[in-house]
Amino acid sequence: MDADIVGTRRNFLARSGMGLGMLALSSVLDRRASATEIDPLRPLAARPGHFPGKAKHVIHIFANGGPSHVDTFDPKPSLVKYAGKLLPSPNLKTERKTGAAFPSPFKFAKHGESGLEISELFPHVAASADDLCVIRSMHADVPNHEPSLLLMNCGEARLIRPSLGSWLVYGLGTENQNLPGFVVLCPNGYPIQESQNWQAGFLPGIYQGTHLDTKHTDIDKLIENIRNRGLSIKDQRRQIDLLQELNRQHQADRKSDAQLEARIQSYELAFRMQTEASDAFDVAKEPQSIRDMYGPGVHGRQMLIARRLVERGVRMVQVWHGGGQPWDSHDDLEVTYRKLAKDCDQAIGALLKDLKQRGLLDATLVVWGGEFGRTPTVELPTPGANSGKINGRDHNHYGFSMWLAGGGVKGGLAYGATDEFGFQAEQNKVHVHDLHATMLHLLGFDHEKFTYRYAGRDFRLTDVHGHVVHDILA
Repeated sequence: MDADIVGTRRNFLARSGMGLGMLALSSVLDRRASATEIDPLRPLAARPGHFPGKAKHVIHIFANGGPSHVDTFDPKPSLVKYAGKLLPSPNLKTERKTGAAFPSPFKFAKHGESGLEISELFPHVAASADDLCVIRSMHADVPNHEPSLLLMNCGEARLIRPSLGSWLVYGLGTENQNLPGFVVLCPNGYPIQESQNWQAGFLPGIYQGTHLDTKHTDIDKLIENIRNRGLSIKDQRRQIDLLQELNRQHQADRKSDAQLEARIQSYELAFRMQTEASDAFDVAKEPQSIRDMYGPGVHGRQMLIARRLVERGVRMVQVWHGGGQPWDSHDDLEVTYRKLAKDCDQAIGALLKDLKQRGLLDATLVVWGGEFGRTPTVELPTPGANSGKINGRDHNHYGFSMWLAGGGVKGGLAYGATDEFGFQAEQNKVHVHDLHATMLHLLGFDHEKFTYRYAGRDFRLTDVHGHVVHDILA
């Protein structure tokens, strides 16, 4: 293509369309996301994937810290037989030294017509057993929080890559132009790796997740500067228009500036959010019976918010149990898990029930899990790692469990298996890349063709890996 022609087009596009011209040009040259190109004036506009997907929305419930599969969704009765004894398992390297078999202190029971076995920790979740697809053969790459969190959220353990939510909004847009397409609910501060878990990476900044600290109940604290108490909506519109015009003039001489582009788009979205967001996050507008169903506290509130957001067309909502890594139980596992499950079980169970009764579950893929699992053996005293109580478990990436519900997956299914003791995935192993490939398939994408050209290469969420797990598709 002639350089003068390209330059002329760039100058024209950079000066038009509310500053989104360069984004439009890059999408024409580089985009491989869907059959419909990005509208330069509406980068969040809903658009189709490669084929009709069964899921339209995702709610990812992140139990950060690495919940133990053998205490939640993968019963291992053989651990009772070997209690206090060394396991005849393969010599797998753990992050810290572990000892004898550590049977689960929690009872498992069969639930629903499917007879899916679930721990006593989750009676409300178990009420929806016939809607759950439990993958018991998950595995990751390393037993460390930071890389495993990034692998689960971004498909890459070390390098800066776009998060799953950013990929989804980039590919599908969102159904509500007055709310962010990707919302992150995390109370009491950031988790490990902070905002990298919902980063846009090299994608345009408009696709990054919007974090809200759900410990706040006051809408003005939950969403800072949501209201302008000094100007009317009309005056704010005039102010934003002037600011955008100045930004467009500034941008015109700077070609494609990703940070400036993201800022321009963020101003516009922030203005549009004032009315819609105040309503979406106000759970007091729900009937008392619904609020009672979700239960009190931060988890009841944020699960209800998640439902209200997907109901309003938000593409992806990620709900974190909290900052730090609450499920990281190197000590006092029984006491800690009973508290953690009590905090969230009712709310998660209510979410599944509520989505189903409103006809939203079929189009909403709900995912629960952490970044890895835990050892079936007890963790031995290690300076700086635990208190030496010998009643907790170490990190385990060789095998762990996650469950999915709705969005086109088979319910009442336990897929894959770890070994007799729960140390490593053995049957129908599912890597994190396979999980991502399957999720993208449910949302209407061929993960091998869903790419973004950056630095001379077509990048994708699954990198050069991943296989769709067709056996769990309804």
